[in-house]
Amino acid sequence: MTTKQKAYFALAGTSILWGTTWVASRIAVQKAPGLQIAAIRQLIAGTLLVSFFLVRGQKIPNRKQFVWLLLMSLLMFVSSNGLATISVKYIPSGLSALIAALYPLCVVIIEMVFFKNNKITLFTILGLLLGIGGIAIVFYDNAFHAHPNGYGMGILTSVISMITWSIATVFIARKKMDMNPYNATGWEMLIGSIILISFIGISGDHIPLSKIQPEAWAAIAYLVTAGSVIAFAAFIYTMKHLPPAIAALYAYLNPIVAIIVGSIIVGEKLTVVILVGSLITLVGVYIVNQSLKKQRDYFQIDADAV
Repeated sequence: MTTKQKAYFALAGTSILWGTTWVASRIAVQKAPGLQIAAIRQLIAGTLLVSFFLVRGQKIPNRKQFVWLLLMSLLMFVSSNGLATISVKYIPSGLSALIAALYPLCVVIIEMVFFKNNKITLFTILGLLLGIGGIAIVFYDNAFHAHPNGYGMGILTSVISMITWSIATVFIARKKMDMNPYNATGWEMLIGSIILISFIGISGDHIPLSKIQPEAWAAIAYLVTAGSVIAFAAFIYTMKHLPPAIAALYAYLNPIVAIIVGSIIVGEKLTVVILVGSLITLVGVYIVNQSLKKQRDYFQIDADAV
């Protein structure tokens, strides 16, 4: 197998593994509070990543870097990943993954409103309309069905999660930090876990570790090993050996994987209308993302899945 073939294999693995982590999160949060699940996952994964890079000679962040890592941790792992984990307790994992994929659309709106970006093209507007229209189709298909308690909460937390991720993306695009991005991700997860542990300790929204059922521990183990170690390594390999535009395709495949796997494993609703709406949304997101890349490099790791 050639290096290029291995890279495409790694891309497929990244897409599948990160897509299935949404379903694993949904399984875990049925057995324990969402923030507790997020804290445990981030603590283990962050410790593994930080340890890996320290062994390889990376230095401990200085004061300036730590302040930046703290801000990114609050936005991406405490708020975005934490709320996304909560959301899948109340809404299908595929729907939560699809809402998360809308972040490039939110980035465009933030740029327009707060930074007066006048470089928005008709191509960008077309993508926005398709993205919003696709989501509308998905919601319409669910509009006339009874929903479990907390459905609105799931939608709200998922949307806020997407917005905070978008804000972090804008910050990163406008101010680069002189630090290995993968090492930074490990520190952000570790810092985020400490903040989440402190929060759930104060709020009391947690259960004893001994009370967490084996099914939840198995899901957490999968989130850490498959989502934060194996898929992470595969993603790095993909970025090294494939063009960024191709390597970034995982972001459009994740929701589809989550929708299909969610319907098979946990019985989430799947119809032709939902699939069509999801595809329209992802086409819109792709168009918007392409228009953004013409203005600046918006590359960022998908940490709701790491």
